[in-house]
Amino acid sequence: MNDQNKPTKTETNAPLADIVVVDLTRVLAGPWATQLLADMGATVIKIERPGTGDDTRSWGPPFYMDKEQNRSDAAYFMAANRGKKSICIDLKSKEGQGLVRQLAANADVIVENFKVGAMAKMGLDFATLNNLNPKLIYCSITGFGQTGPMKDNPGYDYIIQALSGMMSITGSADGEADAGPMRTGVAISDLITGFYASNAILAALMHAQKTQEGQHIDLSLLDSQMAALINQATCWMQNGQTPVRTGSSHPNLTPYGIYNSSDGEFVLAIGNDAQFDRFCEFAGRSELSSDSRFRTSADRLENREALQACLVPVLASRPTDCWLEGLAAIGVPAGPIQNIPEAFDMEQSKARNMTLSQSRADLLQVIKTPASPIRFSKTPVSENIPPPSLGADSTEILKQNLQLSEFEIARLRKNKIVF
Repeated sequence: MNDQNKPTKTETNAPLADIVVVDLTRVLAGPWATQLLADMGATVIKIERPGTGDDTRSWGPPFYMDKEQNRSDAAYFMAANRGKKSICIDLKSKEGQGLVRQLAANADVIVENFKVGAMAKMGLDFATLNNLNPKLIYCSITGFGQTGPMKDNPGYDYIIQALSGMMSITGSADGEADAGPMRTGVAISDLITGFYASNAILAALMHAQKTQEGQHIDLSLLDSQMAALINQATCWMQNGQTPVRTGSSHPNLTPYGIYNSSDGEFVLAIGNDAQFDRFCEFAGRSELSSDSRFRTSADRLENREALQACLVPVLASRPTDCWLEGLAAIGVPAGPIQNIPEAFDMEQSKARNMTLSQSRADLLQVIKTPASPIRFSKTPVSENIPPPSLGADSTEILKQNLQLSEFEIARLRKNKIVF
């Protein structure tokens, strides 16, 4: 592969500017975690399969086009791989495995999402690499973790959403049109695991700074998704009642959902009694807030159907803009239901610079992705490096990180160890 698009140095004041991460992950959970670290300034070396690279490079359409009008990387890949350097190494070869060991010996973090036991077979497991680098933080991400009867099962977000209970509480309620379990609109199990992974890595780095001691982090998609069931799981643990799908309604609050106006629909999200009082007055139904059935949040939940019968005709009597403007003026949460283009076109989104535009030398189009939401006051995130083309940085990494000569690099390429 070519070595175009050399990454520039990360800003010296980025929070993780001195941290080196070896990224042996693919698809989403792992790449999402390492992109978060890259955003905070870490140097992330992404090790990819020769020829194909990360699976998501081909997960399209849509695809970007190179300057010869050939299909290049999928937009999916671009979403989780900015800020990284790419090198292609044949991990099936002993020499390729040795190169990774050399990289790990001088790294701060390694992140991998291979099947349980696969890294040990290649001599790239935590025990082996920890002997080479006692301060190394080694994060393993799998579907079911390193232990338990399901540890060898492949883990995919869709399966995890189904197993974890997430799909059982997502979708239209029984009795409604299209009732049934539903997956979320993004791979939520992967994303949640990526967030947990990056948090755990940061904590382990702090421990290593204090003690000079590395450690192994064992993260699973199933564990992460189950932990993220938060109030739904905790309520079941308290009262023994299995949570069910409630569609767009909230299991613990009401009125809190999608409501029809006279010209469309909008979301009303009342979270406390004071908001409900103000809403009732604005709606011209102030008597509802003093009704014993609706006086408190718990009362309203217990008498949800009666409250809905009172509110639905009132909400349908005025246009959406009337509700949104009026409720905003009195501090009652309400909002329009927008599509993705509308969300990114909001003045608020523009003011917060939530669209990131990057250029890559080999591509015709500008790469556009959602920007990092992190706003540091002293150490800004690092978003100057676009998602790399496959093997774009192989020569740079071999020279700068491994101190190999031109002759040695040529030999590795000739023997198809590095591409």
